[in-house]
This record gives sequence, C-alpha cells and structure tokens, in this order.
Amino acid sequence: MFSRILIANRGEIAVRIIKTCRRMGIRTVQVYSEADAGSLAVEMADEAVLIGPAPAAQSYLLQDRIVDAVRQTGAEAVHPGFGFLSENASFARRLEAEGITFIGPNPHAIEAMGDKITSKKFAAEAGVSTVPGHMGLIESTEEAVTIANQIGYPVMIKASAGGGGKGIRVAHSDDDMAEGFAAVKAEALNAFGDDRVFLEKFIIDPRHIEIQVLGDKHGNVVHLFERECSIQRRNQKVIEEAPSPLLDPETRAAMGAQAVALARAVNYDSAGTVEFVAGQDKSFFFLEMNTRLQVEHPVTELITGVDLVEQMIRSAWGETLAFGQDDLKIHGWAIESRIYAEDPYRGFLPSIGRLVRYEQPEEGPHEDGYTVRNDSGVREGDEISMFYDPMIAKLCAWGPTRDEALTGMARALEDTHLQGVGHNTPFLSAVMDQPRFRSGHISTSYIKDEFPDGFHGLKPDARQTQIMIAAAVAMNEIAAEQAGDPSDRTDWVVLIDRTPHGVALAYDADEALLLAFTGGGHARLTDIDWRPGLAQFRAELDGEPFTAEVSRVADGYLIRHRAAKARVRVLTPHTAELYARLPEKVAADTSRLVASPMPGLVVAIPVTVGQEVKTGETVAIIEAMKMQNILKAERDGVVKAVSAAAGDPVAADDVLVEFV
Repeated sequence: MFSRILIANRGEIAVRIIKTCRRMGIRTVQVYSEADAGSLAVEMADEAVLIGPAPAAQSYLLQDRIVDAVRQTGAEAVHPGFGFLSENASFARRLEAEGITFIGPNPHAIEAMGDKITSKKFAAEAGVSTVPGHMGLIESTEEAVTIANQIGYPVMIKASAGGGGKGIRVAHSDDDMAEGFAAVKAEALNAFGDDRVFLEKFIIDPRHIEIQVLGDKHGNVVHLFERECSIQRRNQKVIEEAPSPLLDPETRAAMGAQAVALARAVNYDSAGTVEFVAGQDKSFFFLEMNTRLQVEHPVTELITGVDLVEQMIRSAWGETLAFGQDDLKIHGWAIESRIYAEDPYRGFLPSIGRLVRYEQPEEGPHEDGYTVRNDSGVREGDEISMFYDPMIAKLCAWGPTRDEALTGMARALEDTHLQGVGHNTPFLSAVMDQPRFRSGHISTSYIKDEFPDGFHGLKPDARQTQIMIAAAVAMNEIAAEQAGDPSDRTDWVVLIDRTPHGVALAYDADEALLLAFTGGGHARLTDIDWRPGLAQFRAELDGEPFTAEVSRVADGYLIRHRAAKARVRVLTPHTAELYARLPEKVAADTSRLVASPMPGLVVAIPVTVGQEVKTGETVAIIEAMKMQNILKAERDGVVKAVSAAAGDPVAADDVLVEFV
C-alpha cells in the first residue's frame, strides 16, 4: 500500500481524504495556496507545500506545481478530490509519465466520459438512452439560436468541460439563448479554461438521479445504488439523498445495470458517477458521467457502509474489489445538506468573511435514532474566501427510514450555528419542514416552484410560536436572576415582531417552567441549557428537544428556529399597550440605485451616463466565487451616475449605477 499520498485539493474534501488516509496508516501531503495557509487541511496533514497565490489558476490548477510538490515530498500517489484537476486527462497522463499514481480512473476513461460532448456520443453508440440535443461544437451565438429552434425550447446551454453546477443555463427564447450562450462561454473559459458549449433539450419537471459506480483494474465494476439530487438552485445541487424516493427496485436495477455497462465499456477503474435525468414516470436518460468522486458521496457511504475514498486508493494500488454486486445492500436512508456561505435572504448571493462563530452538531448516533456526519473543511475563525467555492460543510443525517433521516437532518441543522457570513441553514431547514419535500414528490424545479419570489424565511407555525415565547420568557427570567433583579411577575405579553401573545408563568415541583397561553394551551419547558451570552438556546418543550438561535438586541431578542426568525420582546401588559401605538419604520427608497449584491469584481458596466435604460436591461455584471452575476434594471430610467468600472473590486451594497 502507498506510504504517502499528496492531496491536490483543498477544503472539506481534503480533510475527508486525510481522515481515510489516517485510518489506513498512510501519510498525507497537503498542497495549499496562500489563501489556505492556515486551513484545517494544512493543519491536519502530515506535510504541507505552498504552491502559489490564491487564484486557482495560479495554484491548484498548475500541474507543474503539483508535480514539484510530489517530487519534493516523495509522495507516491496523488488524490485530486473533485474539481480542479480531478477530471483532467492530461494531468493523469503527466503523473503516469512521472511514475506517480493518479488516484482516479485511467486517462482513456476520463477522456471518453469526462468531456460532455464526447460522452454523449459514446453513450449513444453504446446504446444508452440520451437526451435529444446538439453534441457538436457551436461557434457563434447565431448558430446557437438556429440549433435551439431546431431542438425546440426550452434548451439547456452547457459547458462541455463544466462541473459543480457552473457553466449551465436554461434558455426559453431566442433572447435567452443569445444572452445565455455568451455568458456560459465566458464562465466556462474562466472556470475551466475551455469555452466549448453544447445544447440539449431541457426535460420538463425532471428529476436528477445518479448512480455511483466503482471499478478496479481487473475488470470488476459494481454500482452502489442511486442518489437523488433534484433539489438544485442555479443547477447547483443543494440537498441530496440516498436512495431515491422515486425509484422502485426494477428501475433501480435497470439504471444500475446501464451505469455499470457504460463504465465497463471504458474499462473504468475507480469511483465515478453516471448521471441521469429522470421523468416522473421513471423514464430515464443518460446525462453525463463524472469521472471523479462526487461532492455528495457521503450519503452513499452511509447507506452502504463502503468508504469510497478507501476504495479509490485500493483500486489505484491495484487491489481487486473485495465485494461483488450481490454483497451490496441498501441500509436505511441518508440526507445531505450543503451548507454554503451565501445569503438566502438576498437571492442566495455568495457571502465572504470570517466565521466568527461555528458551532457544529455532535457527530455519531443520537438517542433519537438518527446518526449525524458533518464533513467540513473550516473551523471557527477561518476566512471564507472569494477565490473558491463557498461551501462550509456537507451536513449528513442517516436514519432507518426517510422520515427519520429527515427528522435527524432538521435537528442537526438546528444544532448548527454560524456567524460572520451569510449562510443557507434557514433555507435548508425550510425545505426539511415542507410537506412536498417530505412527500418525496420533487423535481429539479422544486426551489423555483416553492419559492418563486425568493426565500424570505417562513412565518413561525404554532409550535415555533410556543418555542419563541418559551425561550424568550426563560431567557428573560434567567437574565433577571443573574442580574439580581428578578421581578417575580407571573404575567407577561410576548411580542413576536408586532403580534402580542399573553402568557402566564408558574413552576412545578421539579422546577420546570409551566406556561399558560392566553390564546389557549399549556406547555412545559425543561432541560434548559442557556446562559447570557450563548448563541443557542436548548431545551425540551413538552418533552420534545429543540435548539433556537438567539441573540440579544436593544429591547428583546432575535430568535430563529429553523426557517422562522422574529424579533421577540418580553413586556409587561402596560408596556405592550404602548408598543402597539408606535408607528412602523418605513424603509428607505432605493429604487433609483443598482447596488452590488455581493463582494466581487466588476466584469462590465454596459451603460453610460445619460443613457436611457429599460426594465430588464443588463446594467452590470459582477463575478464572485467563479460565477458571473448579471444585474438588470428594475425600472425604466436614465443613468445619472456610474460608480464603478470593469476590473474594480466592490463590496456588498456598493452603488454601481444611479438613475435620475
């Protein structure tokens, strides 16, 4: 077995690989850019080598730097993780020429399946059902529009070398195609160094289901069942689960057999994923093959007990698979939520900055029957950089059934606390609580369907209202006792935002807090775990555990439970009457301003002072975290001022364009 492996990646996947290598007794070498000098992966690895400045094009994407680091440290193999050089056939060949083992598939398989255009043709020749489209190279916008009309809208525009949800757009018209084609080419060139683009028919109400395959160098290939990846935003997977709630055993077997046949056709000899687009009627079409480890691989590991990183290493060493298809079974259900540094309340725009607080849920089995796994590459105090993907963690929950796994995930999200950057845990919590998601009747348009106007949080339901009342009253009592000034009052009015809720307090013989609500109902609060200064309030309400995120504000508390967030005040009845008379604050009119929704770099400002602009016209393009964001005018007007130019760095809320 290898004695030393170099990890040509960063973040949570680097940490994930290090953990398996430690268990296998293999030393690790971590390469890093200047931005990652203090990263968790660098701290955990046995050795670390600086390979360049922060931009990936000057560090993680430079083959020479990686090879130099291998020579410098004496590593025998390279694990590329996902992204960066993981699907680069020339890199695999370069390592082979240098006598270094590539922990991934052979270069032929990468070339045959890694390029989306080539893989579509290959799959069609192999008899695999594929989505209708144009697999040839497209040279111009005019040609793209012509082909799109031949295929029939809606049409998906995809970068041939794409991955991670980048370089993908859906066009519903000629105008969409003209704008999207240019944008995808630019994103693809920037992210992958390859601006080739192809088109394919966009399947209405589809599901995204993928099959995990695993092969060795002796011709053995198995599949490890499927993952449902339909919950996506901007073609980026957000929530994944295994198995899929759509598939029956017959469809699962058919998809698995097709994936294995395709893998065998290219002598696949590592971990890989065959992706399908599936109809609600269980029809399915080959989409692409990812010739690498997938971001969402933990859910497969949780339901099969197979360590995919270990199997990749063993296959690269030349070992034969230790199990066959009949040895693999599905055990329980697993869910993965991708926690991103992005602000769901502002259109999910990337957020950068320092993780001032990062409290993670306890990993392992919980007494309520679910198991938590958290794959993270950052710690409290780390910086979320604009140079890389904004992922903070992959939070996973396993349960014997789908309902139990979902309940475990909801609780794990409650137990996750982040401060310093915007994050999507409230949104993830909202999905876990939605009846449609719970039912399993989902599609790739789920987020757009359920949150058509964006995510603005959810109103507290009846139980969450009781949780907020109970937490606020308990914190008020605890703070008063610690300050030496308890009021001994038993009747309060709790304002949740501006809605009053009367509550009477008492204590039973066990010192549990008893609450009687004016609107009807009672509750018992026990096992309180909070003191002034803590950001999470933990307790049990009527025997059910919960965790709420809390912070002190001027005249009360800001409380968030899952997707519900509110300003909560504990007042005497008289003070509550006075509050009811206060006028609501009117928001300032910012309709004349176009501001940057995130920190980033200005790609272009295609308007000038004095220019007439119509609603929907592009006024600025901002690049952040490898994605181009097009800002459009929300009103007709004349440009009064332009405050930035191409190449300028901007912060969130910086004004870019002002209208008369």
